[in-house]
Amino acid sequence: MYKPKIAVVGATGAVGTVFLEILNQRPFPVESVKLLASPRSAGKRLNVRGDEVVVEETTPSSFDGIDIVFISVSGEVSRQLAPIAVKAGAIVIDDSSAFRMESLVPLVVPEINAEDLKGHHGIVAIPNCSTTQMVMALYPLHRVNPIKRVIVDTYQSVSGTGRGAIEELQEQTRQLASDGVPEARVYPHQIAQNLFPHIEPFLDSGYTKEELKMLEETRKIMHAPELLVSATCVRVPVPISHSEAVHVEFSQPMSPAEARELLNAFPGVLVLDEPERNRYPMPVLAAGRDEVFVGRIRKDASHPNGLAMWVVADNLRKGAALNAIQIAEELVRQRLLPGQSTGNVGRARAASKAST
Repeated sequence: MYKPKIAVVGATGAVGTVFLEILNQRPFPVESVKLLASPRSAGKRLNVRGDEVVVEETTPSSFDGIDIVFISVSGEVSRQLAPIAVKAGAIVIDDSSAFRMESLVPLVVPEINAEDLKGHHGIVAIPNCSTTQMVMALYPLHRVNPIKRVIVDTYQSVSGTGRGAIEELQEQTRQLASDGVPEARVYPHQIAQNLFPHIEPFLDSGYTKEELKMLEETRKIMHAPELLVSATCVRVPVPISHSEAVHVEFSQPMSPAEARELLNAFPGVLVLDEPERNRYPMPVLAAGRDEVFVGRIRKDASHPNGLAMWVVADNLRKGAALNAIQIAEELVRQRLLPGQSTGNVGRARAASKAST
């Protein structure tokens, strides 16, 4: 089996840490792993499949001889680094929002649209974590009964902001427990014992950028350009795992029983729907798990063609790191890496376009 050489940019961040955990657990074949980060993290030593690997500072020459580059940093930094990596001959799997909506960049959840990888020009994008778990619950139903409209309210954990936000939640919780005054640095408000409907900047429409992503990314992944999506994204004082209340309008009526059957048969989805026994998806159950959990599946009382459901997933795993590794596995399986095939041309051209 072909074994790629990989590099991980942002190896010491929240997603990078989970990426390495999954890499240690999953039998994805690799020849070598290079760990890259900012200068302040260079020199740290991390375990990669039993070996101690030193984290290096990311430079333009970091990608020489690399087949796959995983990038989990800010969009601004991704826009700088991804074209350099592509020019060096690597395929980039990017976790930021920098390239998601560019026409030449596949936006991929492998269980749904792995075939889109065939159209890559050197960069593949990972969707927003809140989008990923929602489409995992929508797509098995949509391909049987086309969806017309989705109303979604998200309850997103602080780990979606990064390690600093997790630490802030912990610090504020301790401060409140000792009758102190919680200090807000990462967020505009106290997050401990609080929540606020503000994830990413507000737009002129009144929606936030996060909410707009859920519309645009869902349409692109599901190849459903007319799909209507309205989202309200809320930050909650939970360390890991995003939760979503999803109301779906179908073209035709669908029973909860049919939805459960379709979801249970879909790879990566686990139905947990026994409300009479108090069994339903919760963040503490999803944390550290790879599945997207779906429960509270019921008829929407407001529409004859509607269903309502509750969707929970670990945002650092399926929402980011696991999805990245699954994309890499698909690239190998489909023989789409430069060392496997010469069929992918024009990657430098795409990188040049992406950097403008």
